[in-house]
Amino acid sequence: MSTRSDAPLVPAVERAVRLLDHLAEQQRALSLAELAKALSLPKSSVHGLLHTLAALGLAMRDDRGEYALGPKPLHWAQAFERQSSVIAAFNEAAQGFDALRQETIMLAVLDGDEVLYLACRPGSRALAVNFRVGGRFPACFTSSGKAMLATLARERVDALTGSALGRPMTRHSVASRAALEAQLRTVRSTGHAIDDEETAEGMHCFGAPVFAAGRSEAVAAVAVSLIKAASTPRPELIAAIMALAADVSRRLGAAASGAPASGAPTPGAPNPQLASAA
Repeated sequence: MSTRSDAPLVPAVERAVRLLDHLAEQQRALSLAELAKALSLPKSSVHGLLHTLAALGLAMRDDRGEYALGPKPLHWAQAFERQSSVIAAFNEAAQGFDALRQETIMLAVLDGDEVLYLACRPGSRALAVNFRVGGRFPACFTSSGKAMLATLARERVDALTGSALGRPMTRHSVASRAALEAQLRTVRSTGHAIDDEETAEGMHCFGAPVFAAGRSEAVAAVAVSLIKAASTPRPELIAAIMALAADVSRRLGAAASGAPASGAPTPGAPNPQLASAA
């Protein structure tokens, strides 16, 4: 994704990134004076930046009052690696399922209380909604979001869905925490999630969670979207999206959850990793 733009940079952000880049290049912690001199910035400006960056975990201040890079960038690096890996795994696996060739399939991750679409393989059938890379929807209304929420502890689900449940996207959107929890129990039991016109009238979506090595919480989800009037909930599509999720999970090093990833698991067959989140 290109970062070039004709819009001017936000000065405070640009200075903060310069400061972090400089800290990342060093073999030792640096004093405020050294940093101000290296960046040609007033000490007062650098001090303010360092105070904020340290409070956010992006920088650390030692006992001598010197600064080094903090632990937060490692979290971002791991997230970038995970997301880059899952995109590659999705793009490779998405070509292998005949039942999905005409359908639009998406790859999404949780970003706060929303799903963020990282990749989309458009189908040949027209859809009422344009799923685009970088697009977002409230997680609690989407099949991919529910597939991931079903793997989280109740406390995290509560934190991520409280505000969105009060802002339905359609008259079919799940409206209460109790109703959502009932849906999530079904996801854990069947291995797949359903969006029945919750994000758009006339749309039917089926999603399944993607796991990575050593992770009990889903790192992503895949979903297939259909025009409801032109289709019925075909078992082969549900089986295929579950198989796609299993294939992507396998490519990310997750333990097999039953049927071979290249096969078509029986719709309704529970996923042990989902069941463990119940």
